[in-house]
Amino acid sequence: MSLVLRVRAERLALRAPFRISRGVKTHAEVVVAELADGEVLGRGECVPYARYGETLDGVAARLAAVGDRLRSGMPIEAVLTALPAGAARNALDCALWDLDARRSGRSVGQRLGRPPPGPIPTAVTISLGAPAAMRAAAAAVADAPLLKVKLDAEQPAACLAAVVEGAPDARLIVDPNEGWTLAVLMAMADQISQLNVIMVEQPLPADADQDLEGLAYPAPLCADEAVHTSEDLEQVAGRYQMVNIKLDKAGGLTEALAMAERARALGLGVMAGCMVCSSLSIAPHLWVAAQADACDLDGPWWLAQDRPGGCRVESGVLYPPKSGFWGG
Repeated sequence: MSLVLRVRAERLALRAPFRISRGVKTHAEVVVAELADGEVLGRGECVPYARYGETLDGVAARLAAVGDRLRSGMPIEAVLTALPAGAARNALDCALWDLDARRSGRSVGQRLGRPPPGPIPTAVTISLGAPAAMRAAAAAVADAPLLKVKLDAEQPAACLAAVVEGAPDARLIVDPNEGWTLAVLMAMADQISQLNVIMVEQPLPADADQDLEGLAYPAPLCADEAVHTSEDLEQVAGRYQMVNIKLDKAGGLTEALAMAERARALGLGVMAGCMVCSSLSIAPHLWVAAQADACDLDGPWWLAQDRPGGCRVESGVLYPPKSGFWGG
């Protein structure tokens, strides 16, 4: 029996606007892939990333074309190999992991030879805003041990200071989302050196980060937009000390696991990161997060309503979904 792929696009309302240096979101826009082998169903979810020219309709159409290939008898492994790294391949790859677990009776953990992921500390994101708004947002989650602070180049020092006032005990990830110049990065160095900042994530545009080569900075620099798959790791190794692995960039759990292993071999730290998404995106990534140096998987925390049985975030700790949600 050939595999059957069903695809649907969804817009999931957020409980509050999510602002970064590139814009604002009020909904998580996701594409769900359901891969069926008879009565057995595997699910995967992806988030199209406008930064890379992906759209909700475009990713859904790409996956619909995959369904046509599967119906024609093309093996799923060949289909995955033909897809470029990105959101569509992520949804299909994760759906296949889930399907294989359900039809074999062997969970993803058994396949990987690992115990099920337990609760994992995760960063809670402070959305970009005016300093007073960011202070209030930080104070509301001051019990979380790690905060990711979204900044741009307008008043980064004031915004960062406001977050510290709101949550003085939290460790911090500073994330300009490519929104700084080298001059801004260096101007922030003194303030960052005095705070509990564990990394600065993608401060410069990915296509203009050559000035980071060999740069000594008071906090580790983490590549996000500058790294997608294992093939990018060699280049970024001289410019960054950490990499943010996201399934939607890597093209699925399979490549994300390979990336983590290769990053370690190159001496790079690993962060498990996500887009604004539901728990269906997060559940596969827990297998990367369990062995990462830092975790930023609070995507479902932003939703007005997550999928039943999904993950939950309490006081900066990410709890896995209920048994059977994904991966056996």
